[in-house]
Amino acid sequence: MSNQKEFIYDNARVQIHGSVAALGIAAAQDAAQLINQVITDNGHARIMVATGNSQIAFIDALTKQSIDWKAVEVFHMDEYSGISETHPASFRQWIKTRLENKVHPRQMHYIRGDASDLNGEIQRYSTLLEAAPVDVAFVGFGENGHIAFNDPPNADFNDPLNVKRVQLDEPCRRQQAGEGHFRDLAAVPLEAITVTCPGLFRARAWVSCVPEARKAKAVQSALEGPISTACPASLIRRHPNATLYLDTESAGLLSASNAAGSSAS
Repeated sequence: MSNQKEFIYDNARVQIHGSVAALGIAAAQDAAQLINQVITDNGHARIMVATGNSQIAFIDALTKQSIDWKAVEVFHMDEYSGISETHPASFRQWIKTRLENKVHPRQMHYIRGDASDLNGEIQRYSTLLEAAPVDVAFVGFGENGHIAFNDPPNADFNDPLNVKRVQLDEPCRRQQAGEGHFRDLAAVPLEAITVTCPGLFRARAWVSCVPEARKAKAVQSALEGPISTACPASLIRRHPNATLYLDTESAGLLSASNAAGSSAS
């Protein structure tokens, strides 16, 4: 028997792994299977990539999987307003360094947060995103329960838009500073462009990697609280094909009966 455990909350499948590395490998293997199946069926796949410290182990493992990246079109889900692609905290820089430069996908679509016309940039990116379905989205959870940059104050499960400008709430900005992306809270931008909750939900499958103790409260709220924009990550329980990958620390606040799960062989 392994130390992996599995259980289900509403529609969401949940796995608990013994380490961040094990979580990343399991999620990468499952993501590769999803992507390869779409390529087999349709000749190409469209995916959406999350960023941040919690995604590093997963993306690193994903780049080592056997995937025909020349058949994969890649989107990302958010970017700070006013930040250039060379800024160390830029999500474009994160994806370019950790994914694009390693696997060289068929096409990369970036949100240009430093565009001179941000409303025009949102329209451009929305048009690209809406041209065809997204097959797989990698949806992480923030410490405040956000998905992409849909913080509780601005999240809308019925948003008519797929991409929009948002004001970042202070807990979100504190997380960005705490992860070492900015020198302090004051340096974190106040605004970002994000794919909305419905924009994320349109993806046919979610692969959600949420490790570390600092995410435990968000995980507990998402799985055991109400499905509500008070914790936007709770939307995972409505998605028809979503798997949440946890480690023992991020699962630490789940109720004992659920965290026990059923051991995987």
